[in-house]
Amino acid sequence: MNPNEEAERLVRDYADAVLRLCYTYLKNTDDAQDVCQTVFVKLLSEPRAFESEAHERAYILRMASNACKDLLKSPWRKRTCGLDAVLEVPAPEAADGSLLAAVNALPAHYRAVIYLYYYEGYQAGEIASILGVPTATVHTRLARGRAKLRDFLGGSEYEQSV
Repeated sequence: MNPNEEAERLVRDYADAVLRLCYTYLKNTDDAQDVCQTVFVKLLSEPRAFESEAHERAYILRMASNACKDLLKSPWRKRTCGLDAVLEVPAPEAADGSLLAAVNALPAHYRAVIYLYYYEGYQAGEIASILGVPTATVHTRLARGRAKLRDFLGGSEYEQSV
């Protein structure tokens, strides 16, 4: 059987069951469709031989279940919320002389690490993986970004007067 026929057979036989199972786990149609697609891509990229149709069905449903569980326990999902939840929260206004205005005035590489660390609450190791740089670079950029913020906000005068 060629790959196109195999894909059509799998989708025809199992797509509805996989999608329904994913929806029961995720309670979100878009996420369920994404996981369903991921399951079928894995099936087609790693073909297997099964003893019977019942074994194939059980295997595919177990794959879908595991994929849903992986998505539910992912750190990204724990830190995010739906757009409906944030529609009511207005974006912060950056007034002149405010800390946010000073952060926005930083060069991009300092601004990114300062924002992710202080505003989003990520740790240095997480920021390193997000930005694709070593953790030591993140620590250096944090220190230099703080120093620039101190200069922008006149913090060096404050430290000397204390």
